Amino acid sequence: MKKSLIAVAVAAALPAAAFAQTSVTLYGVADLSLSKANQGGKTQMSGNGLLNNGNGRIGVRGTEDLGGGLKASFNYEQGINGESGATDATTFQRQANMSLSGKFGALKMGRALTPSFYGVAAYELTGAANYTALGNMFGWAGSGARNNSQWAYTTPTMGGFEATLGYITDADNGGNNKVDANAIYRGGPLVVGLSYNKVQGAADAGWALGGKYAFGMVTVAASYQDPSDARKGFTLGGSAKLGPMQLTIDAARDTGDPSNYAKSTDYIVELLYPLSKRTTVYAAAHRDGSTKTNTTGLGVRHNF
Repeated sequence: MKKSLIAVAVAAALPAAAFAQTSVTLYGVADLSLSKANQGGKTQMSGNGLLNNGNGRIGVRGTEDLGGGLKASFNYEQGINGESGATDATTFQRQANMSLSGKFGALKMGRALTPSFYGVAAYELTGAANYTALGNMFGWAGSGARNNSQWAYTTPTMGGFEATLGYITDADNGGNNKVDANAIYRGGPLVVGLSYNKVQGAADAGWALGGKYAFGMVTVAASYQDPSDARKGFTLGGSAKLGPMQLTIDAARDTGDPSNYAKSTDYIVELLYPLSKRTTVYAAAHRDGSTKTNTTGLGVRHNF
């Protein structure tokens, strides 16, 4: 009886607007590893480094049902280094946006992952891990992972196909507007992603085209990457289920202008072992072909 009276009192104290919120979710990632580089490197703990599966973070997101299939959403996400407790220089550097979605698709506004990132991540084999060979070599079609001040419209999914068009005005981008877009197809075992981005006044656009195909327990992936600079090339790799474990081997080859970038190949070998649906032990070995650096690591990732 006492608990019921307390609940009624708390409910009465909250503004009516609070009850319109359909859902608010607190979520995050805790990720720590031990890593070691060659050339005399020593074993050390890594929080948000190259040999982490992903950066630590905590975020809050929510969705309000406005009726008629229309929804309003928000997402704020803060990076946290589990090794030291340090946070990103900008409080919500990872995500700070709101969106409206419905039968028409979705319109997202603010700081968010770029359409080019999503187009590449659709077929990237490590799930865009920190140690990804593709991402470290080509930088998500040259666009980077996030844009500030971005307006992005995503179409409804039609027959497995969807597309996103992002735009940043010149006033919000140092005097030069930016277009950032993708087109993604997901149909059964096949995924194909196209990314494109262009800053006004830049000599070149950045783009990437790739895909992956699942043959039962084995998935193969390949792509062509042409960021808006001299670095360009291709990727090739595969993943295989080994009982509960997953083994991934991926390579990114730079074939660009050697006067700006030395031709080189990056590799990643990753082994995942799930302890539960939310906690995974991983081992990874990364090769940076430009610096001839080999780095290995063993870590744990927990999603909450």
